[in-house]
Amino acid sequence: MSLEVRIRHDFPGFRLDVEFEVPQGITVLFGRSGSGKTSVINAVAGLFRPDEARIRAGERVLCDTARGLWLPPHRRRLGYVFQEARLFPHLTVRQNLAYGRWFAPRGARGADRAQVVEMLGIGPLLDRRPGALSGGEKARVAIGRALLAAPELILADEPLASLDEARKAEILPYFERLRDESPVPILYVSHSAAEVARLATSVVGLEDGRVTGQGPVAEVLGDPASHPLGVRAAGAVIAARVVRHDADGLSELEAGGVPLVVPRVAAPPGAELRLRIAAQDVIVATARPEGLSAMNLLPGRIEALHPGEGPGMMVQIATPAGRVLARITRRSAERLGLAVGMECHAVLKTVAVAREDVGGAGGESL
Repeated sequence: MSLEVRIRHDFPGFRLDVEFEVPQGITVLFGRSGSGKTSVINAVAGLFRPDEARIRAGERVLCDTARGLWLPPHRRRLGYVFQEARLFPHLTVRQNLAYGRWFAPRGARGADRAQVVEMLGIGPLLDRRPGALSGGEKARVAIGRALLAAPELILADEPLASLDEARKAEILPYFERLRDESPVPILYVSHSAAEVARLATSVVGLEDGRVTGQGPVAEVLGDPASHPLGVRAAGAVIAARVVRHDADGLSELEAGGVPLVVPRVAAPPGAELRLRIAAQDVIVATARPEGLSAMNLLPGRIEALHPGEGPGMMVQIATPAGRVLARITRRSAERLGLAVGMECHAVLKTVAVAREDVGGAGGESL
């Protein structure tokens, strides 16, 4: 099911003017705080009425101000996962899940409760109350409650923002399963490049109330000219396959025929992964280097050079593993004589790929 969104609204000192259409999967609204992400998701939910809007989910038009059509929130068939879980403290997990089912339209074919409980790993929690749950457990229950309301679309407004890094690491795999196993599309708000790289099927970048770019995750995050968080946050997202795990705590991967070594990943041999490689972690070499501690060498060709406003420059490199970005100084680029079309090597330290930058490769092609 695709989602079509067109919204125009004037806030005091801020104009929201966005238009995008996205496919099934997890679509991430990505940008800095104040870029308009939550306003967009609240308009889709029917929590505020824009000056002008047309929002269509599949074949159902949720609002069309030109025709005077405005479905109230309870008729939009949406599940909303907020930053805080918002569970009923006096109800058990089982009863909170049943509350979501209570809102499903009569005759609607919602998710099977046993399947949702298994997918989210909340079976042992069913008889507990929210006060006895961790932040990650509460988040999983909130997702389950949204799924059991038989929604046609799930909205998630920075659902991991209130969690610490350990709890984020706990919940991210469940969102990956939701992306890969649930037929319900998700509109997900985030300002974390690591979250976007791991979860997104497609990305809509927002800045100052406008769309800066949209498309597959590797395309949007790998475009330094229109990256929603600016050039400093740009980086590559590449697909890789686990080859084996070694006794020294490292995992050997293969990406486009290129071997890569990273800290041990929690995936079996043969598993498909996504890797986020930050541009500042990549070194450019004009010849194959020798005598380096860095073990990852990606041969490639320079596609583009993007000078920054300061002393920096972004080098865009096409490699067999996919597009890789390197953030270096202009002085280094001049000293090396870098030019479009030149063959080179992108060098990546093994420890530069952090655990939060590795995720399952499900969803649409990168």
